[in-house]
Amino acid sequence: MAGLEGMEQPRGHAHAAAARWSPTVEDEHALKALELYGNPTEAEVPLPSRPESAATARRLTQVVVLRQWGLTPKTTEDAVLLVSELVGNAVRHTGARVFGLRLHRRRGWIRVEVRDPSRGLPCLMPVQELDISGRGLFLVDKLADRWGVDLLPRGKTTWFEMRVADR
Repeated sequence: MAGLEGMEQPRGHAHAAAARWSPTVEDEHALKALELYGNPTEAEVPLPSRPESAATARRLTQVVVLRQWGLTPKTTEDAVLLVSELVGNAVRHTGARVFGLRLHRRRGWIRVEVRDPSRGLPCLMPVQELDISGRGLFLVDKLADRWGVDLLPRGKTTWFEMRVADR
């Protein structure tokens, strides 16, 4: 990924194995997160750079993708998994106090962005079957249709996009 800032990474439709997630289990918590933190489709939502913020980002993504946008549980499951990976990277590797979450939808696509103040680029590493860490960008690479990093004057935005059927 180094040297490819601002470049999108087109992806095929291969799917990585992931743990199943139930969209109905978190509905109440997701609506509460939306109320407390704001809607990431309207403005960037700042979240503290702590491991527990991954759960908040997952809940916000779930309520937007499944309930607000009315997309499929499978699309929601994949978006929730991938936002968790991007947030995990921002929390573990940037040293930031806060990161931002933003979700966009346009015809045929959804886009999830995680902004942090570090200009260090994420790196897609080769993954072996028995690896217990380092799979985050591997999953993003496999499940997203496109992903990339945009360098900003202060920091970067790491994003992924998924094709969706318009209803």
